[in-house]
Amino acid sequence: MTIEVRLFATLRHGRSPRQSIELPAGSRLADVPERLNIGRHEVFIRLRNGCAAEWETVLSDGDTVSLFPAIGGG
Repeated sequence: MTIEVRLFATLRHGRSPRQSIELPAGSRLADVPERLNIGRHEVFIRLRNGCAAEWETVLSDGDTVSLFPAIGGG
């Protein structure tokens, strides 16, 4: 299956901000950062098709996953 991944802020460093990736059927949201060499501890907000999602959420072909780091300000 093919999903679109959107990365934000520091998660974009050295990576494309928007990309399509292939995953096996039955893949979970937790498989996405692993596939992109992003530690789960780096991800603060995760969305599937615009809605908050848990790491164990099973993905479907055509889903859009958005990953955001914790953002600090000063």
